[in-house]
Parts: sequence; structure tokens; C-alpha cells
Amino acid sequence: MKALAVYCGSATPADPVYIDAARHVGRTLAERGITTVYGGGRLGLMGAVADAALAAGGDVIGVIPEALVGSEVAHQGCTQLHVVPGMHERKRMFTDLSDGFINLPGGVGTMDELWEAVSWAQLGYHHKPVGILNIAGYYDHLIAFNAHMAEVGFVRDAHKGILVMAQEIDDLLTKMDGYVPHKSIFQMKAEDL
Repeated sequence: MKALAVYCGSATPADPVYIDAARHVGRTLAERGITTVYGGGRLGLMGAVADAALAAGGDVIGVIPEALVGSEVAHQGCTQLHVVPGMHERKRMFTDLSDGFINLPGGVGTMDELWEAVSWAQLGYHHKPVGILNIAGYYDHLIAFNAHMAEVGFVRDAHKGILVMAQEIDDLLTKMDGYVPHKSIFQMKAEDL
């Protein structure tokens, strides 16, 4: 993996464990020679990931919608900063520039990015790993809900392994590196659906 999209919040939670973990992710990616592709912001977890990766000598590609540049939240220190018209173009560029996706804690925008990456994998629009870094148990309920969707039958057996999960970045990267793409919905026969 040469480049990974990192989805995370632009907020700064009160508990420093989240910012510390985001910095650790940025440093780790840089030390492994993996380019960080992210939302282009300078605030919250986004800024922490980017700043740490840059400080460790890594390449950081920001992708930010025009409307957010005007709000002065764009990180001008990125190796590259792409300004796009809106969120759809932003997510498309994340997919085009990266070899996989890492989800750190975040809010509604992060959840939107996570589920779109999973949905696109199910459909076969990409064959890249989608990782969840479960910092301080942040994603425990989401992981349980994903298992519930599978138990009920809304996630096919072939797609149960799309989400790759770990509590430490090194473990997550190892799992993502060993990811084997599944059969997409477009490749399935009607009786498998």
C-alpha cells in the first residue's frame, strides 16, 4: 500500500486519547513510506494526522471542497492540496488516490465516508481494504451493528470481511496488507444474491 485515505473527524474531542492516536497514525504512515490522503483540513483529528505525518517527513495529500477552503480550515502545509467542487468529487478522489481506507473516530461525515467505501467495495467499484481503527472502543457499537446486519441477512456472507478492524495501527495495517478482495455483487449469480 503506497497511499491510504484516512477518514476522521475535524473536531477535537475532550479526551486526548483521540488526538494522540491520530498523531500516531500520521507518524506511522510516514515512517512506513505510505502517503496520507485525507480531507485537507487543519483542525481536529484531521489536522493531527496531517501534522504528524508531515513532521515525520511523509507526503500528505489533502482533498477539500471549495466551501471549506473559504472557511479557512484548509491545511496549507500539505504536500498537495486539491480543491474540489463538492463532497462527491472529494470521495471519488479519495478512492482514486488511495490503495485503501482507514477510519478513525469522527462524526456524520466520517460515517458517510466509511459506509460509501464499504458500499462501493460490495458493488465492485473498488477492491481495496476498508479499515476501522477502534480507538478507545469508539467503534464498538458500529462493529456490533455491522455484525447484526450480517446476522439478519442484510450483509451477504461474501461481504462480511470487507471491514478490517483492529485497535492498534500496526495490527490494522498488517490486516489491510493481507486483505483479499471478495466477490462483488456484480460478479454474483442471482441465486447468491
